Amino acid sequence: MTAGKHVLAIGLLGMCIASTVFSQSAQNGKEVVDAACNVCHQLSQRVGGGYSPENWGKVLTMMKNQGLNLSSEQVVAAKGYLIKEYPEKPKPDAIIVDGPVSVSMQAWQVLTPGARPHDPLGTRDGMIWYTGQMANVLGRIDPKTGVIKEFPLKTAHSGPHGLMEDASGNIWYTGNTGSLMGKLNPKTGQNTEYPLPIAKPIDPHSLAIDQQGIVWFTAQVGNRVGRLDPKTGEIKLLTPPTENSRPYGIMVDSKGLIYFVEFGSNKVGRIDPKTLEITEFVLPNADSRPRRLVITKDDTIWYADIWRGYIGHLDPKTGKTEEFLSPSGVKSQPYGMSLINGVIWYSESGTKPGTVVRFDPNTKSFQNWPIPGGGYIVRNTSVTADGNLALANSLTNEVTLVKILK
Repeated sequence: MTAGKHVLAIGLLGMCIASTVFSQSAQNGKEVVDAACNVCHQLSQRVGGGYSPENWGKVLTMMKNQGLNLSSEQVVAAKGYLIKEYPEKPKPDAIIVDGPVSVSMQAWQVLTPGARPHDPLGTRDGMIWYTGQMANVLGRIDPKTGVIKEFPLKTAHSGPHGLMEDASGNIWYTGNTGSLMGKLNPKTGQNTEYPLPIAKPIDPHSLAIDQQGIVWFTAQVGNRVGRLDPKTGEIKLLTPPTENSRPYGIMVDSKGLIYFVEFGSNKVGRIDPKTLEITEFVLPNADSRPRRLVITKDDTIWYADIWRGYIGHLDPKTGKTEEFLSPSGVKSQPYGMSLINGVIWYSESGTKPGTVVRFDPNTKSFQNWPIPGGGYIVRNTSVTADGNLALANSLTNEVTLVKILK
């Protein structure tokens, strides 16, 4: 299975099942799964590393949120078949490296079971937001009180994915399966949508807001980078030079240049916002697959090379790169990335349990911690208003606050 197919596994599975209505007559597990999951694609191409019995139950709950219509007997039969045929494949044990920093972690279960929180977002008012990708909601957690509120979105099954806050406090998101961009006013609950200007569905993925308030976003399978002007609602779609480059993480540097990583290739892209010209930087290893990035104050790029187990450093001025193997090794799958006071924080998503990793670019040293509950799986991270780290744990349906103790 390719990396991109694995990323879209749950989303595409959900869309197929959502369109299928089953009779209430009893069926064996294979019949149920064949009817539900092989309409648009072969299930065997979409299950990745499989799941534990508990986690197959969670996946089926996600599918219910997407419109799965099965009797209780059929759910039991389907779950039994999936557990038997697609058990969880072993993951490498996390290798824990000690260091000078202490952290504490606190987790909250989000309100809707099977919501699959994808991205977290720390906002200026101290709240932590999340996208409930399978529940079609944006959620807000008050970490001081633990109070959680979810905001339903206008278009059903829009698949909220990435999150960003603008200068006015509005929450912008990508509607991954709805082929739209969205904005939520937290004070009024008003939800404004911006459909993409193309007939073919395109999957808005991650987003960033530049110094002028322009919203930039990636579309992985659509192989586009988008520009949305909130003042006019105009959306422009740009196509990277590399075919099937799968634009993924995206950020803005101090000069307003837009950088994105190409998950389908060994490249980092840069957009000049004035000319909309795209420049690509080739990473030295052909097998590199960067998935997330951060930009340090010197406007150099750090990226998470998920399939090789490295984090990398690119200087766009010189094209020079350097790489560092993540503590748990080549199968550790570095993923969600944030920058806090010049230090890089990211997740190891391929280990058991998943870990939170701290990397100091000055000393070139690592430290990491296991995520309580396993993590399963931290696709993105965010920085809170008080300088701590927020995680979205998709399969455990949790949002975790990592407090960095002084």
